[in-house]
Parts: sequence; C-alpha cells; structure tokens
Amino acid sequence: MNTKRDIAAEAIWGAELSEDELVRARRGLSERSYPKGSYICHRGDRLDYWTGVSEGLIKISAISASGKAMTFAGVTDGGWFGEGSVLKNEPRQYDVVAIRDTRLAMLSRSSFLWLFENSPGFNRFLVRQLNERMGQFIATIEYDRILGPTARVARNLSWFFNPVLYPRAGSTVEISQEELGLLAGVSRQVVNRALQALEHEGLLKAEHGRITVVDANALSRYEV
Repeated sequence: MNTKRDIAAEAIWGAELSEDELVRARRGLSERSYPKGSYICHRGDRLDYWTGVSEGLIKISAISASGKAMTFAGVTDGGWFGEGSVLKNEPRQYDVVAIRDTRLAMLSRSSFLWLFENSPGFNRFLVRQLNERMGQFIATIEYDRILGPTARVARNLSWFFNPVLYPRAGSTVEISQEELGLLAGVSRQVVNRALQALEHEGLLKAEHGRITVVDANALSRYEV
C-alpha cells in the first residue's frame, strides 16, 4: 500500500467516500514536513490545498491592526483545516504556525473541488466540519474577551476532544505546557497553575507532556 493510499484511507473523511472517490482523492494527495516554529503560511498567502495534520500540532491565528494576537484554533493529528479558503479560492485570512515538528497531508484544490462537486459523502463531512468550526470560532471570540486564563486553558484543551473534529480521539492528548500556552495565549507558568486547578477539580490528570481528560464537556464550558 503506498503513502497516498494510507493518507486517504486514514483521513477522517475517507470513510465517507466510495472506492472510486478514494482513488480520485489519492491522486491529489501529498505530504510536507515543517519544523517546530516555522510558518506554514502567513495571512495573505495563497495555499491551494486542503490541509490535514498527519502528525504534529499547528496553530491558526491572526494579529489585529492594533497588534493584538488571537488564536482561532489548534489542530493536531487527524484534524483538517482551510476548507473555506479553498472553496472561496482566496488568500488565507490567518497565519498557520507549526507548534511542534509537523507533517501535513495536502489535498490539491482540483481534487478537493472534484470531491465537493461529485461526492455526497464528502459534502456531508464538510457541512459537519464547517458547522463545528464556526461554533468553535464564535466561542473563541467570546472567551478571549471575557474569560480568565484558567478557562482559556480549559477550553483550548477541550478542542482536542471534540468528537466531530477528532472522532478517533481518546481521553489523552500528547501536549506540553509550552504548546498549550501558545494556543491559549498565556505563559507556561499560567498553564501550570491552570492545570493544577483543573486537576484539583477532578477534570483532568496532568503528566509530563501528556494530559488525560476526565470530563471534556466540563472543560468546554469552564468559566472561572
């Protein structure tokens, strides 16, 4: 089995496709690797691929005219992003940065549009994905304005246990305090205190480089 077949078969949207559609998808798939800290794209760049994280962790963010940074989402193994920009054929409206060494699966725009125009299963997946991302972005704007650092850490962590975006996620995520801080927009020290508070409340168990979540729903609603 070649690499392209593996990417298509293992993708969370692959189960929605017929065998003929999978064959078409495999033709348009490739992989690229990015070292920790590198920009995958800057705001205003064109990236004519629908993109998934085969392995690693990326941050989708932007900086306002006043210099304020805002993180829209973190995406880890199995997550896909950027369908809106591909559909609209427009430059990216955000920066994408590799938080750790990352390998990306890249589906060409032509293959993406073929699936969009011909595959009912692919379209069902896109509707679920777009709906979930929209809710996530709205929640991000809300908590960036009104929530404290512990709640920001809790809600950023809860992203990785979203059953729509990561249907194969278990109860544990491999993530360091530094990485979680970059996503939440707080220091590693703040993350450490937040995790201690959340562990004390029985919502998670924090270990070195690993967090096991006991109640993901509680994390997604955390407001303190």
